[in-house]
Amino acid sequence: MFKLRILPQTASLIKRTMSSQEADVLFETINNAGIITLNRPKALNSLNTSMVSKLLPQLREWENSKNLVIIKGAGDKAFCAGGDVKLAIDRVEGPKFFHTEYNVNYLIGKYKIPYIAIINGITMGGGLGMSVHGRYRVATEKTMIAMPETKIGLFPDVGGSYFLPRLQVNLGLYLGLTGDRLKGKDVVKAGIATHFVSSKRLYELEKLLLRCTSEMEIHSLLNKFNEPPEEFSLAPNIKHINYCFAASTVEEIIERLEKVQNEWSVKTIKTLHQMCPGSLKITMRALQRGAQLDLPQCLKMEYRLACRATENHDFPEGVRALLVDKDNNPQWKPKTLAEVDDDYVESYFKKLPEDRELKFFDAKL
Repeated sequence: MFKLRILPQTASLIKRTMSSQEADVLFETINNAGIITLNRPKALNSLNTSMVSKLLPQLREWENSKNLVIIKGAGDKAFCAGGDVKLAIDRVEGPKFFHTEYNVNYLIGKYKIPYIAIINGITMGGGLGMSVHGRYRVATEKTMIAMPETKIGLFPDVGGSYFLPRLQVNLGLYLGLTGDRLKGKDVVKAGIATHFVSSKRLYELEKLLLRCTSEMEIHSLLNKFNEPPEEFSLAPNIKHINYCFAASTVEEIIERLEKVQNEWSVKTIKTLHQMCPGSLKITMRALQRGAQLDLPQCLKMEYRLACRATENHDFPEGVRALLVDKDNNPQWKPKTLAEVDDDYVESYFKKLPEDRELKFFDAKL
């Protein structure tokens, strides 16, 4: 009898082809709930144009037909580690990606039905954009959040200029400028997550959420699973964060930190000196302005900044140094905070030509 033998290398090729064809974002409906799984676990579920282009129409459709939406990440390492910045530095592809991604952030921010983000694992940059604007954000002991953009010559986007200045005690400015990480229950303490649930209970929580038929049921179920917070790990330095990051310029923040003279302040000064000087000043201004704007206005402002970042030196250089060549030796231009003048910062904020401005999908013509 003839037997078909598949050689090991052929088998692995077939397997690879099948996995590469697997969708980068999965959509399923159970009962009357929509479930989204960001499905690039090897890339820590980082977002690309393909994913955000699928998310936008599906979320729009579900808003009018479902009781709730749950969004989670594949695997147990990450919810979403951010946007695919190697793609985002391209002068043509970058703005296309940001345009669609910011439209998704905008939609989540005004979503009519409950939107529940399970932020289990690494959640940075674009991952916060996919979660923090929604009504419910569930953290676990594996959650680690950060907005590390100033390290790569960018700024905290995806609505960072909206949600960061609204965190208590100048914590948002601290997180946005230093890229510091928060973990587990600290994420709830900071106001970025709404609930804390142990990761081993997520399966049970999801199954019960899928049975909910009203906002009240969802609310009480999440509260039932929620675990009480513990002391904030930044508690010993909260008064210093509040004082130092209330300063109106980056230079003044550093001056205030120098006066504190403890282990935390020394480490924070060192961190700030490792960041892109231009990014620090652009971030500071974006967060100061964002405090007075609503989310759509913030996203429009950020889109101008993001487009300018793709056209300038620092963002591509930061990505090269940290993620491509990995020499960790970015050559910033301007090189120092003193060289980053007001004209340079303001040039990022100027309106784009009308046909290049951020347009929202539901904008009236």
